[in-house]
Amino acid sequence: MTTATAGLPSVFDADLPTLEYHDLPDPAEAHTHLAAARTQSPIGVGPYGPEILRYAEVHTVLRDPRFINPPGLGLETQGITSGPLWDRATASILAIDGPAHNRLRRMVAKAFSPRAITRLQTLIAETATGLVDAFAAAGSGDIVTDISRPYPIPIICGLLGARPQDWPLFSAWADAIMKIFDWDVAHDGPVIEQAWVELDAYLDTLVAQRRTTLTDDLISELIRAEDDGDRLSHGELLMLAGSLLAAGTDTTRNQLASAIQCLIDHPDQWDLLATNPDLAGQAVEELMRYSPVVFGAMRCATDDVEIAGVTIPAGTLVIANTAAANRDPAVFENPDRLDITRDHPSPMLTFGGGTHYCLGAHLARLELTEALRAITSRCPRLHRTGPAPWKKLTGVTGPKTLPVTTQQQQTTQDWKD
Repeated sequence: MTTATAGLPSVFDADLPTLEYHDLPDPAEAHTHLAAARTQSPIGVGPYGPEILRYAEVHTVLRDPRFINPPGLGLETQGITSGPLWDRATASILAIDGPAHNRLRRMVAKAFSPRAITRLQTLIAETATGLVDAFAAAGSGDIVTDISRPYPIPIICGLLGARPQDWPLFSAWADAIMKIFDWDVAHDGPVIEQAWVELDAYLDTLVAQRRTTLTDDLISELIRAEDDGDRLSHGELLMLAGSLLAAGTDTTRNQLASAIQCLIDHPDQWDLLATNPDLAGQAVEELMRYSPVVFGAMRCATDDVEIAGVTIPAGTLVIANTAAANRDPAVFENPDRLDITRDHPSPMLTFGGGTHYCLGAHLARLELTEALRAITSRCPRLHRTGPAPWKKLTGVTGPKTLPVTTQQQQTTQDWKD
C-alpha cells in the first residue's frame, strides 16, 4: 500500500462490485453477498463509501496512520458538522487520533489491563449464572430479553461504581447513545443528546464523590491515572466513562445473543462446548469471527493512498469490512464453517486493530467466555421456537429476538413456515 497513485484509477471510477447487504434481514445472506463481491475484487463500493473486503488489506488499513477515525464518527456524512452532538462526538476517544489519542490510551491502559479486569471475574460469573439459572428454571423464553440484554449492565455499573438501583438508567442511556452509529441521526439526534446530558450529570456527581473518597472502581482508577505528571481533566473523565458504558454495553449484549444463536443452530458445537467448557475462550474467538455484530470500522484517508491497484482519494470515508475479512478463504480454511476448535492462523479482526484496537477487548472476552460456559453447562441444549430477525446491519447489529425452549417441540421448518 503506497502513496504513489499516478496513473491509477480512483476507487470511484474503477469497475468495482456494488455492495447492497446493509438492508438484508439475515446476516447469512449478507455474508454470502460479501463473499461473492470479494471473489470479484478486494474492494467494493457501499452506500457510505468504499469497503475493503480482504483480510490483508483490512489488516493494513486498520494499522495505517494515513487512515484515521472520522473526526465526527460519521456524522459528517449525514450533514452534521457542528452543534452539541458534533462537539461530543469529536471529543470522544473513539474519534480522536494522533498524539491526543495516544495520550488518553496511555493514561487509561492500567484500568483496562487483563489484571485489572480480572478483579471483575466473580461479579461476571455470578451475573452469568444467575441469569442462566433463572432461564433454565423457566424452561423457555427469549435469549435477548432474558439473558443477553440484562447481562452487561450489572458488570459495567459494578466497574463504574454505580448503584444497583440505577442500572435501568444506564441501560436506557447506553441504548440511546449507541444510536449515533445507526446512520439515522436526523431522527435520533435529540434522543442521543438527551441521554448524553443525563449520563454526564450522573457521572459528574459520581466523580465528585470519588475525588473525596477513592474506591476500587474505574472512576477512582481514572482519577488516579497519571503519566509523567499529566492527569485526566474532568471532561476527559466523563467522556471515558461514558464511552465505556455505551460501547461496552451494546456490543456485548448483541454479540452474546449472536453467539448463542450460532450455538443453537449448530448443535454439534453446543454439545462440544458443553462437554469441554475449557473451550469457551476459543469459542468466543471463533464465534466473533463467524458471526460478528459489527461488520466494519470506519476510517478516513488523510492522503491519496493506493490499495489493490486503485487510489483512495484523501478525505474519503472507507469501511474496513472486518466481517468480510474474517471469512477470507486466503486466511481461514473453510471460512463459512463454524468450528470452536479452530486454531486461528491469524486473529479475527472484530475488535479492530492499530491504535484504535478495542479498549474493552479483555472485558468483552471475559464476559462472553463466562456467559457461554454458563449457558452450555447449566442449560439443556436449547431449541428455537421462532425466527430471530436481526437489526439493520449498520452500526451494532444482532438478533432483535431469539425465542427458545429447552424442549424440542418444533422443527426449524415448522416456524419458518
